[in-house]
Amino acid sequence: MSEKPIVAATDGSGESLRAVEWAAREAVLRKAPLRIVSAAALLPRMVGSHGMSQYDTVADLMRQHRDQALAAAAVQATREAPGLLIDTDELTGEPAQAVIEAGSGAQLLVLGSRGVGAFTALLLGSVSRYAATHASCPVVVVRDETRAEYRQVGVGLGDLDHCAEALTFAFEEAALRRATVVAIHAWHVPQPEVSRAGSTEPLSGDYPWTGLAADQLRALLESWQAKYPGVPVSQEVVHGHPGRALVGLSARADLTVLGRHARHPGLLGPGTVTHAVLNHAHGPVVTVPSSC
Repeated sequence: MSEKPIVAATDGSGESLRAVEWAAREAVLRKAPLRIVSAAALLPRMVGSHGMSQYDTVADLMRQHRDQALAAAAVQATREAPGLLIDTDELTGEPAQAVIEAGSGAQLLVLGSRGVGAFTALLLGSVSRYAATHASCPVVVVRDETRAEYRQVGVGLGDLDHCAEALTFAFEEAALRRATVVAIHAWHVPQPEVSRAGSTEPLSGDYPWTGLAADQLRALLESWQAKYPGVPVSQEVVHGHPGRALVGLSARADLTVLGRHARHPGLLGPGTVTHAVLNHAHGPVVTVPSSC
């Protein structure tokens, strides 16, 4: 394939097939080819002290399962997008590393959020989360995917000074989908308390930096909207857990965008927020690598 493909990983589970369907539609939207990959690997306890498998029959069955998963995914993708250029590849080695290496140079690496059973858990459990935080390309984790179109691309902005990659991706996706960008800046700070007549009560009222954050976010988005004049944009500044705010946003967005490897993670690190969103989002979530 000469063009940068969309890469989708499958393990034969329903979750991975939904991810393949999403990837196929995305490939059509981007006029890109689709590459479907699958990994098969033995658990560490299945390997002897000399590196030879103690369970050759199990290994054969896992490879057979991988091949069947690839064939089923290719059929599903063809049904979803007739005429789409589709390639399939068998991966070898440790699944997490093999999957992210398969996504090297791809436009997107697409995975399901979870699988069923011992084998699928290798790919759709820990592997999807590993890829979402380590791959060199944007990674989409498809959760509870529906065909509803909200015409909104959500983006979480934790560090307003180091979010160029996430904003670029969000605006380009919105332009591609003819959608609105909804930017959320949220943080969680325990509410201070004061003693009144021997009792302790939380302070009421807004935090003084809320207005400052809103002004900073507005100025930032105005500069980006100048680059993408055809993309409408709105903003929300929220005092609350960023993960909860983004999960709520995901219920009304076609795609929720998160940056990763922020230089200033704040009180709740980016790993904490990403983990929360990947576990509870109501739709596809994409993590975008940062140069920071």
